[in-house]
Amino acid sequence: MNARLPLLWLALHRRRRMLVSLLVGMVVFETLIVVVTNTIPPGQLFSGGGKSPPSAYRAFSGSSGDVSIASYAGLLGAGLTHPFWIALQLTAVGSLAAAAVAADVESGTIELVMVRPVTRTRLLAERAAALLLASAALTAAATLTVAVGVALSPEIHAEVGIGGVFAAGLMGYGFALCLIGPALAVSAAGRRRAQVLGAVIAIGAVGFAVNFIALAWEPAAPLRFISPFHYYTPGDALARGAVLWPRLAVLAGVGAAGLLTAHVLLRRRDLAP
Repeated sequence: MNARLPLLWLALHRRRRMLVSLLVGMVVFETLIVVVTNTIPPGQLFSGGGKSPPSAYRAFSGSSGDVSIASYAGLLGAGLTHPFWIALQLTAVGSLAAAAVAADVESGTIELVMVRPVTRTRLLAERAAALLLASAALTAAATLTVAVGVALSPEIHAEVGIGGVFAAGLMGYGFALCLIGPALAVSAAGRRRAQVLGAVIAIGAVGFAVNFIALAWEPAAPLRFISPFHYYTPGDALARGAVLWPRLAVLAGVGAAGLLTAHVLLRRRDLAP
């Protein structure tokens, strides 16, 4: 165990098996997406009846613009917004964010931690760093798997550049930050793991549903601005071969605001169970 950052490495060590399982699952899933994309042209997957996929399917391709799921960029983008991808990210964020503060308060062990020469700022900083590293590893696993698949497939590479893959990966980490900040804020203020898990599910799973409804139903269109999936658009990044900096700034800004809020809340709250 690293003596310089014990809380960080302990957080990762305690969940090492879960994190390894998530990493393996991410690599296997993205490999499957690449294999499907390379084996069956996307247009053939949605060619029944000669109709194009509904515009609401942009939610599944990770696009808020003109990228259809019936394209290489759209299908690869679907692998980066698929419910399985979301579930893996939510699992890592929910588990580590709940353990940051709320789990210790719920179990009554927070006092054992705080009697040591550990400030509240250091407690939050190291446990937040563990969460940032875990999410970075998951995002990197997905990005590198897709990048290798694109590099090995001339057909896909002709339409999707490696730069676009890494741009989509950076957008994916922005989405993770958008989850991490609010989740840590809830953990810093809450007393139960369930509160943190509920917040993560609301942002991730419910956010995806809201974005889909907003794209599918015109009267609900304004709701798309409250969903992180309106800003997390890997399909657009893959198609354009560039990071969508304004959208990434929104995602990262939400994450930074959440981290700052978590710090303020933790410094002011009563940690007694």
